[in-house]
Amino acid sequence: MSQYHVFSLPKELLDTLVPRNILNQTTEPVSPAPPRPNSPPPAAQPTAGSRACNICLGATFVDVEDQRVHFRSDWHRYNVKVRLNGGDPVSETHFAQLVDGLEDSISGSASSSEGESDESDAVSALVQKTRKLARPSSPGESTVPSLPQTPLVWFHSPPSTQIGIYKAIFSTSTLPSDYLSELKELQSGGEHGRTWAMFMTAGGHFAGAIVRVKRPDGDDDDGGLTKKGKPKKPKPEIEILKHKTFHRYTTRRKQGGSQSINDNAKSKAVSAGAMLRRYGEQALRDDIRNLIQEWADEIHDCERIWIRASVSNRRIFLDYEGSIIEKGDERLRTFPFPTRRPTQAELSRCLQELTRVKVSHLTEEALRAQDEALLASLPKPKPQPTPAQPAAEKPKDKPAQPQSSPQEQQLRDKRARLLDIIKRGRLDTFKGFWEREGASLGGIDASVPDWADERGGTLLQVATQAGQEELVRYLLEDLRANPTIDVPAPRTAADADVEDSAQESDTDAPALPRTRGSRRTAYDLARTKSVRNVFRRCAAAHPDWWDWLGTEAGGARVPSVLSAEMEVGREEKKKARRKGLKDKVREREAREQEKEKDVAPTPPPPVEVSRPVKEQPKIGPRKLGGASGGVESVAGLTPEMRAKIERERRARAAEARLKALQGGGRS
Repeated sequence: MSQYHVFSLPKELLDTLVPRNILNQTTEPVSPAPPRPNSPPPAAQPTAGSRACNICLGATFVDVEDQRVHFRSDWHRYNVKVRLNGGDPVSETHFAQLVDGLEDSISGSASSSEGESDESDAVSALVQKTRKLARPSSPGESTVPSLPQTPLVWFHSPPSTQIGIYKAIFSTSTLPSDYLSELKELQSGGEHGRTWAMFMTAGGHFAGAIVRVKRPDGDDDDGGLTKKGKPKKPKPEIEILKHKTFHRYTTRRKQGGSQSINDNAKSKAVSAGAMLRRYGEQALRDDIRNLIQEWADEIHDCERIWIRASVSNRRIFLDYEGSIIEKGDERLRTFPFPTRRPTQAELSRCLQELTRVKVSHLTEEALRAQDEALLASLPKPKPQPTPAQPAAEKPKDKPAQPQSSPQEQQLRDKRARLLDIIKRGRLDTFKGFWEREGASLGGIDASVPDWADERGGTLLQVATQAGQEELVRYLLEDLRANPTIDVPAPRTAADADVEDSAQESDTDAPALPRTRGSRRTAYDLARTKSVRNVFRRCAAAHPDWWDWLGTEAGGARVPSVLSAEMEVGREEKKKARRKGLKDKVREREAREQEKEKDVAPTPPPPVEVSRPVKEQPKIGPRKLGGASGGVESVAGLTPEMRAKIERERRARAAEARLKALQGGGRS
């Protein structure tokens, strides 16, 4: 069986494909149930393989291990409980959206070391919520069973070839009838190709990657030869651009569950292991957020963002201050099949599973028989009695909201993303996006729609209001955006006050005087001097493009031009002014030093220094053989040493008497 890549299908196969749900609609119910807003019911799909789940229809498994993992998943347990209560099972994508709706009200749980999650709280809360929502709003509502949900959408190529592609690859705003047209658009890689971001985390493990699923249109295999004359190997369909894995100790072995969940359920443990696990959770969260911050530019250009995480772990990626990925991002997806422990190999396997087309070969008769058997196996709805109700007052008719077509919704998404790129100041991303989508958005001077709630009416005015200097220069000089278009009038007086106060944020920037209600252009929206100087430099470099200095209709209201010579002269004046100030400071310091020299300092009065009188010892001399302390000095000595000391003392005494006699004889 040949394997096809979602983004590189053969043209012969694409031309013969038809949607599977249009091919064989055998019998339709009399009053079909309205489709769910988030997961429309598809037609019966062919299932390849012998292992499948009877509850979660459409879930197939390669081996027994995958089947066991599915039976332990929250998706399967939720469908089992709902089925027991008489409800209908949901797809994995719909289940992930239900979990996101409970993210703010459930404490959540973390994954174990084997990547298995324990979210009984989330499943129980979802079941309770489903019971409330399942109550019919009116007794006369028909309860026709919907067809089983499946993560795959199938296409048929006569006579007997079917291909299946995961629905999550397509845009959420695309209707099932438009899947085929979008599949044909996916075959084009554009100028920069198509990239995805993939993240997994569970049980202290993390794996993330930025992958290219479609090369740019011009980057095809040329079929050349190597230096040795052998044919070159063909380039791979998918390429991993960046990848990273982390692991931290966050779960207790053979027990499962993160430390934070255990702390919330019981008292806070004080053991060394608990402290290590708390530190591991914090470190893992910081590592993942730092990595996302490092990959911010690549993530911003990605077409899809795939995240596998539990309810509590999803907060690592979303809904925190300064988050790169917003909670309501249209690109967010969950993996529509069971996954294992987050590793680099598992990411590669999931990437292959998402991009590889599922192929089956069944004839049209076999497909029709399969559909009839499926419809016959569905449970028949039970008729419900209609109790009499009192007449209620008719509610006031509300104005019907206009429903936008898929093309209008797609165009609105493109404009919203373009405005977000401009306000963030991403010049390189803007260039690539404008080369691809600029023609479909109405040109560079197209008006910004009212739903965007922007003060500027054109892209140039929005960039000027946001203070993006580089983007304003690119729009004026490279794309030649019109600076003379009037700014739309503010809707309310409060908006006018805000705009007037914003113009006073930089008083050094030149501006023309303006009264409330007068005409304004893009130049008047500039808040800083640097942005206004961009208009003045462009007016000096290209004076014949627009009426830059005009103030009436058709003028850009730029007060003066700013040429290169004027900037050089201004810098020279600033240097001369700074030099003059430095010279004045030096002269003042010199005068102060001269004044200090002229004033003779008076000598200080002499200070008499008294010498300290040496105190005489009170206990007398402590020399060997001295007069005082003799008894104490010989204590503890041997008899021989005492005799020697006694002889020396007597000799000194004799010498002292002789000196005294000699002195007396002289006198």
